[in-house]
Amino acid sequence: MRDHTDARPEIVLGVAGGIAAYKACELLRLFTESGHGVTVIPTESALNFVGEATWAALSGRPVATEVFEDVHRVPHVALGRQADLLVVAPATADLLARAAAGRADDLLTNTLLTVSGPVLFAPAMHTEMWENPATVDNVATLRRRGHIVLEPAVGRLTGADTGKGRLPEPEEIYATATRLLRRGADKPDLTGRHIVVTAGGTREPLDPVRFLGNRSSGKQGYALARAAVARGARVTVIAANVGLPDVAGASTRTVTTTAQLHEATMAAAADADVTVMAAAPADFRPADYRDRKIKKSEGLKLDLVTNPDIAADLGASKRPDQLLVAFAAETQDGVSNARAKLVAKRADLIVLNEVGDGKAFGTDDNAVTLITADSDPVEVALASKDDIADAILDVVVKRLG
Repeated sequence: MRDHTDARPEIVLGVAGGIAAYKACELLRLFTESGHGVTVIPTESALNFVGEATWAALSGRPVATEVFEDVHRVPHVALGRQADLLVVAPATADLLARAAAGRADDLLTNTLLTVSGPVLFAPAMHTEMWENPATVDNVATLRRRGHIVLEPAVGRLTGADTGKGRLPEPEEIYATATRLLRRGADKPDLTGRHIVVTAGGTREPLDPVRFLGNRSSGKQGYALARAAVARGARVTVIAANVGLPDVAGASTRTVTTTAQLHEATMAAAADADVTVMAAAPADFRPADYRDRKIKKSEGLKLDLVTNPDIAADLGASKRPDQLLVAFAAETQDGVSNARAKLVAKRADLIVLNEVGDGKAFGTDDNAVTLITADSDPVEVALASKDDIADAILDVVVKRLG
């Protein structure tokens, strides 16, 4: 990696030859507008989709395409040494295969062999190509070497096809990339682990237009999912009424009610190493659902029944080698209530949120207390939810280890 006398992070953006190459233009803009220096290395086939002039104009730098250009600079070595991060977006099936095999048949694959910083692949291809055993093996090989290979998104592909294989949105690739830059040379410490994260707040319908719910936005859960992806984990997100873009590299299932969240989380947690209950399930639901809108003139009296306790059910069924992280939102006696919840839910870690006065719900920053059975509470002072996510996962990694 380069000498960091210049604080400006250096990124190499590799672009392989797929129709999603046009989305890499937006990713490049996000990098440059946030102060990163970016050198673009398109493959020969990528230039059929987006021309060299576009990359040069957006990066403000000459485009690197050939091993034998500027030979005196030895570009295939120099670019890798100078890079704080190498991102390949889109990464086609062919590019993944060449990278896994250690090929060095163009400037991008040469640079992949010389880079000393983290490497992030954002695949994009048809579903059949992504699911082909050859691609599955290549992805497993790259992940085993410590590279981050995002899961493709599900959506519209080339032509009329729809399925898994769509390039994740540039904003989400950017979010993962910046997390990798913050971690620097740290190796992914959750590689091979399956992390399930619940996020958001459930809604219990009263009638076709009204529901009982809460203020949870899902921001902390999504920050945890992004952090886990950047640390090499396979991540499943169970999202309850979250109005945020899907986390790049995570598989996302959407639910509405607590019963649906319970079913989806129990199923996903069956083979998980860690389950993080960051969602806020409603404790109660209406005993009766009206199939028509309740008129004001009718008045309203609610009879409520208790919902399943998802965290308690997870704790009761977890394996000895499985971790459960639960959240406690409290307005008073926070630490004592959180300790009681730690025991009652059989959790390994409780993240205590002191709610109220604009704290916890819907904000970008928060302060939490991390509580385990065998150590003193650890206070995490006001910080971004991204930083809090890493503090939580630091505890998880230690306990897994």
